[in-house]
Amino acid sequence: MDIKAMMKQAQKLQQEIKEKQEKISKQEFTYESPQIKVVANGKKEILSISINEAIINKEDKEMLEDLILVAVNNALSEVDKVIEKELGMYTRFM
Repeated sequence: MDIKAMMKQAQKLQQEIKEKQEKISKQEFTYESPQIKVVANGKKEILSISINEAIINKEDKEMLEDLILVAVNNALSEVDKVIEKELGMYTRFM
């Protein structure tokens, strides 16, 4: 394969990666438990956090903070899984 063909192939791959990244960035990822729900987008931005009113209690503040932390990390983990699935074949060669 000559240099021009290799450059053309590289540009094509870059375009495919960009398109997949844009597609992922528009998706929403949700983690939900009986106590809390977190929604993030593919840019790893948290879009919403919903808390079951039954668990809101001043004495349970630390538990609530832990639930939010776990929910956020799980939602972002879902983003990472899709990124790896969609872009993994490209990033392995870079």
